[in-house]
Amino acid sequence: MNDHNGKQMKKTGRRPKTDPAKIRYTISFNEVDHSRFLELFEQSGMEVKAHFITSCIFGKTVKTIKVDKGTVDFYMRLTSFHSQFRAVGVNYNQMVKLLYLNFSEKKAAAILYRLERQSLELTDIFKKVIQLTEEFNQKHLKNSE
Repeated sequence: MNDHNGKQMKKTGRRPKTDPAKIRYTISFNEVDHSRFLELFEQSGMEVKAHFITSCIFGKTVKTIKVDKGTVDFYMRLTSFHSQFRAVGVNYNQMVKLLYLNFSEKKAAAILYRLERQSLELTDIFKKVIQLTEEFNQKHLKNSE
């Protein structure tokens, strides 16, 4: 390609679209309609408002995603609890190894007995967590499907 001075132009930059969208329309909303529009846009999961409007006008299917903040919060806390529970298991294994390395068999067994009782209590708590999770799943998650 040559420009008006006869110099060779470099082929850099974005390739031009074959059918660029050049025609533009504007729309005005009042406060109520604008908040409703934003709500529908957020539910669609799309990232570009123009694409959302185009899909609505031409009847393309629009995905709506409902996010329940309570469910997300519950899931995050449950994940955190599970991570902590795993950390306790790792610490438990390390503790048992250290007991047998640093104490006599009798002393280690006495300490392990107390640790075992605490572990049983922790197991009961975890069983309650599993039960509550199943109840939550049946009450809140199964109904939304």
